[in-house]
Amino acid sequence: MTSDGVPQRAGNNLDPWYANYADRAAGFAASEVRALFAVASRPEVVSLAGGMPYVSALPQELITTAFERTMREQGPVALQYGSGQGIPSLREHILEVMSLEGIRASVDNVVTSTGSQQALDFVAKLFLDPGDVVLAEAPSYVGAMGVFRSYQASVVHVAMDDDGLIPEALRETIAHLRGQGRRIKFLYTIPNFHNPAGVTLSAARRPEILEICRANEILVLEDNPYGLLHFDEPAPDALRSMDPEGVIYLGSFSKTLAPGFRVGWALAPHAIREKLILAAESAILSPSSFSQLVVSEYLSQADWRGQIDAFRGVYRERKDAMVEALGEYLPQLSWTNPNGGFYVWVTLPDVLDSKQMLPRAVRELVAYTPGTAFFADGRGRHAMRLSFCYPTPDAIRLGIRRLATVVNGELDLLDTFAGTGTLQLPDRPGIELAPPTDLK
Repeated sequence: MTSDGVPQRAGNNLDPWYANYADRAAGFAASEVRALFAVASRPEVVSLAGGMPYVSALPQELITTAFERTMREQGPVALQYGSGQGIPSLREHILEVMSLEGIRASVDNVVTSTGSQQALDFVAKLFLDPGDVVLAEAPSYVGAMGVFRSYQASVVHVAMDDDGLIPEALRETIAHLRGQGRRIKFLYTIPNFHNPAGVTLSAARRPEILEICRANEILVLEDNPYGLLHFDEPAPDALRSMDPEGVIYLGSFSKTLAPGFRVGWALAPHAIREKLILAAESAILSPSSFSQLVVSEYLSQADWRGQIDAFRGVYRERKDAMVEALGEYLPQLSWTNPNGGFYVWVTLPDVLDSKQMLPRAVRELVAYTPGTAFFADGRGRHAMRLSFCYPTPDAIRLGIRRLATVVNGELDLLDTFAGTGTLQLPDRPGIELAPPTDLK
């Protein structure tokens, strides 16, 4: 206890400054996805874990040309501080990109950010107080849940199925939380080619979800990094296109161009837009003028729609390879079959635990993300996320074959120890096998 009566935490041998951290620092924790990268980056491991875009499908000359033109024609501007809201020319291009999903908006309501993750953080900073509730699909994006936890909010999951978020489940969850006197700040949703589930919110459900949120005065935070990466049919129009005043839309060039630029954006109602700009200026002064101008130059000169279509072909081939390999090597499991994006969600038998099984998978030189990473309440042990975006089709098939060795080995082991299988012993006449002496 300090002299003014404030409880004081003790330091420890690992961190002498532990007692000085703010309470919200307890919400920072390394995600299971981050912990996997050190292992998954080994060349002999087939990584089906991380959602890294296949940037090699982007012709290098397109980016080189954009770099050179930017420096030659706008070098002093590119290397200088810029507006907290972002470069006007890029925001004009962003409107053009969003128009492909039915969004009509003003350039004044677009705020650029260092990837959409930063925009997500700004929204959380503006709206979340300790103890507030964020509604999110079950499962949900691990990076978003980390942001919400850092602001000491609680994530409450809402059930979803192959058609996305279930409206009746949303109604019931809201009523239950309101009955407890809890304060719901917004619904966080990834409606298109969901991370991690791979499913898409159906066109029929979208207006119903929006009406439920309007009736309950709940803001909608629509995160849409994968929306243009469809395989067959495009996703339905964005939620933001149906409710400009009730939805904050987050977008990114990380999946449709390259994540290294770290350029994303938020499209927000006017009053919220003003506060987002203030949040950006207080955090970083301004996003990178250089990255924004290079992306703007690329969008001005290159056939960016054609390049997105090329990405679609790359990812469609990889998704097909993964689904076919699952059918061949692991037919006893079930999985989603996405029409776009990066991910397949695999459901395991109840007797398996994807988190406990991961070390054995790494020994077999394959990595995945355990389902527990995508739930705030400890669920997900009987599921895993497989990413098909980065490995080649041949590597994907090899990875699924190695995964089958792990899954089938675990099932055989459990079957044996449950007494429902036969433990085959070598036929060695004259040798009697005594029971072990070290059983505890």
